Amino acid sequence: MNSAIESEIVAPYAQALMALAQSNDLVDRVADDIRSILSLLSESSELSEFLTNPLSKADVKKGVLRQILGDSAHSYTSNFVMVLVDKGRIMFLEGVCKQYLVLVRELKQVVLAEVTSATHLSDEQRETIRQKVIAMTDASAVELETAVDADLIGGVVIKVGSKVVDASLRGQLRRIGLKLGSAS
Repeated sequence: MNSAIESEIVAPYAQALMALAQSNDLVDRVADDIRSILSLLSESSELSEFLTNPLSKADVKKGVLRQILGDSAHSYTSNFVMVLVDKGRIMFLEGVCKQYLVLVRELKQVVLAEVTSATHLSDEQRETIRQKVIAMTDASAVELETAVDADLIGGVVIKVGSKVVDASLRGQLRRIGLKLGSAS
């Protein structure tokens, strides 16, 4: 899909949801709903495929979404998702959700740190990384998005915006290899 077209669609919808949430003092509540939706989409490729399938009828999509969201999602979030279905924009749901979270982080001066580690991180390790990122960025808070990649062998790779800190064993071995290659 053309990213320029997608961003022209995604950004206005995310901004509209943010305006609605802000005017009703529900930014955090809607953000929780959005995180749940993103989690559902990442856990179920079938759901993603169903929602993006143009042959699936809108009323069927709405029924499935109502069942999935149930009473746990705020009515504003549920209604917003139904509007995406009505407008034929449900295929952009994931993008709109991610953009909404970007807007929340901007509003709250929170940075997103994408952390990839060789093993699952303990709470203590997560907090240490959070403090290092705060020191690095001068942000008021840090939201961690973690992933595990056993190929790293050990250590972590931290990505904040366009800045990448590679403190993985694989990265260290690669740097040593480059130094050895240039020394000969």
